[in-house]
Amino acid sequence: MNINRTWNTLKVEKNGDFLVLSINRPTKLNALNVEVLSELKELLAEIKKDEAFTVKGMIFTGEGEKAFIAGADISEMSDMNPSDAYTFGQLGQQVTLMMEGLQIPVIACVNGFALGGGCEMALSCDFIYATSNAVFGQPEVKLGLIPGFGGTQRLAKVVGRPMAKEIIYTGRNVTLEEAKALRLVQRSFATKEEMLTEAFNTLKGITKNSPFAVSIAKKVINDGVDLTINEGLQLEKRQFSAIFSSEDMREGTQAFVEKRAPNFKGK
Repeated sequence: MNINRTWNTLKVEKNGDFLVLSINRPTKLNALNVEVLSELKELLAEIKKDEAFTVKGMIFTGEGEKAFIAGADISEMSDMNPSDAYTFGQLGQQVTLMMEGLQIPVIACVNGFALGGGCEMALSCDFIYATSNAVFGQPEVKLGLIPGFGGTQRLAKVVGRPMAKEIIYTGRNVTLEEAKALRLVQRSFATKEEMLTEAFNTLKGITKNSPFAVSIAKKVINDGVDLTINEGLQLEKRQFSAIFSSEDMREGTQAFVEKRAPNFKGK
């Protein structure tokens, strides 16, 4: 896995078993442009190759104190024609699908603005931690636009269609307290430092479990979102059965019987 190259718009740090991925454009409030999205796509493709679970989890955040990601780069978008916009939207959607599809747990750590594309990027992670100054929203209609990186779809799945419509139609900001009430945010913290520390603690807790089982649980949850309950149960049953052929299942159950800590291999 080649993640150690020089990135123009990203900051990538390995911390033990985990990666910390930061959008590194603080003077632009970490706004997403073609270069940022292209580098994200390249990095996520490298992480996806990591079948040995040498990286066991990732924190996704933004550099600086003002913004996670304040949105897409409007100065770049203002000159786009419909064909350019289609390509730009496709790139953004590819990145969110790749983020969502990683087999490892990914925590979005949001401080400051998570607007437009920033909210969409956070929604593509497994869950969201946020600081007291976090602000969410999909304000695209204020610019004569609509969300283009999955906001119309993922936000509705998280907060429900009527609330997603109200947020998107008005383009209003969503405070931390409302985001928690809507279950958009799972946990909140006074400072970015506290948030990152607790995110690491959460990942450490997750990695005590079978990384293979966590990856399968993630896939079943994600794939089951648009299924009926009966279809989802069939999917769960197939994966529950298949996991009995894994080394981690044998190790985990044997360790329980022998009253010892398991030594999971991720396969």
